[in-house]
Amino acid sequence: MPDEYKSEVGIKLEEEMIFKCDLGQIKMNNLFIDEQNKKSIDKIGPNPTKLLALSVLGCLAASFAFCLRKKNFSVSDIEGKAVITSKRNEKGFWRLKKIDIKLDPKIDNPRMRKIADQCQKIFEQFCIISESLREGIEINTNFDY
Repeated sequence: MPDEYKSEVGIKLEEEMIFKCDLGQIKMNNLFIDEQNKKSIDKIGPNPTKLLALSVLGCLAASFAFCLRKKNFSVSDIEGKAVITSKRNEKGFWRLKKIDIKLDPKIDNPRMRKIADQCQKIFEQFCIISESLREGIEINTNFDY
């Protein structure tokens, strides 16, 4: 496996503050980022904050399931929640301050619970999203017009 690889995603403005996402060759219907509609019932997709929280939650849940699988166990159900805390910074701009994750794997026997306890100590290392956020991600912005 190479030490580095690149993948690409894209967006295109559909109307005002709604962007259609281009996920490459992923087979799914359209995904939209919706910063236009304020009421949840009117939204046609997540806003970027919720999309980031879902990315963290999904990555951590998959990492926990991966750890169990590496130890020859599988879990039939994992539910999870992410609570996002936002706060204005000193300049008055909204910033994410914290994402609290709660995972609820359905573990039905003591032996599996012991393995799950072991995985709790190491599973986050497998999650590219949470660990990259913790370490800080270099972001470069360029314009092409």
